[in-house]
Amino acid sequence: SLNITTISTFLNSSTRAPNFTFEVIQSSPTSLVIILDLLPRKDLVLHPEYIKEFYQDTALESHRQSLLKVPGIKPYVSPSLFVRSGFSPAVSVLKLDVEEEERLEEIMRDHVSPAAKDVLMVWLERCAREEDEKRVMGEEEKRELERRDKSFRKKNVEDDLELKFPRMFG
Repeated sequence: SLNITTISTFLNSSTRAPNFTFEVIQSSPTSLVIILDLLPRKDLVLHPEYIKEFYQDTALESHRQSLLKVPGIKPYVSPSLFVRSGFSPAVSVLKLDVEEEERLEEIMRDHVSPAAKDVLMVWLERCAREEDEKRVMGEEEKRELERRDKSFRKKNVEDDLELKFPRMFG
């Protein structure tokens, strides 16, 4: 059975900054998938300045690259096209597959946890700032953020229920 732990933060529509997510999906004592990202709230093709501000200038890509150097960690590709479409270009979606449970705990403690804390600090310092809420945004931009967030949350709830109901009532 799957053991899923998710930490997600959703900002309101007074800021366009990304939302933070960290998810651990454990399928056995020696195997798990992690997702660590600042989920974009803008279309990145239409808003390249958003990529620069929240992903390039914050060096988020370096966390993914350093985690991929750890033995036992490999890239993971979600089978869900919807899930993949919501990630940033700097997302860490990784599979940890090791021989011993202690090694998994060591990787989580020594590598994944520090990376997750660093990404959370980037989010706290660059995204969850009161100054951003004072930035003037047009009503159309606010509505678009609300629509995007609502759609993303709804799909996440549906997917969670699809996974969890069979376990809860199965």
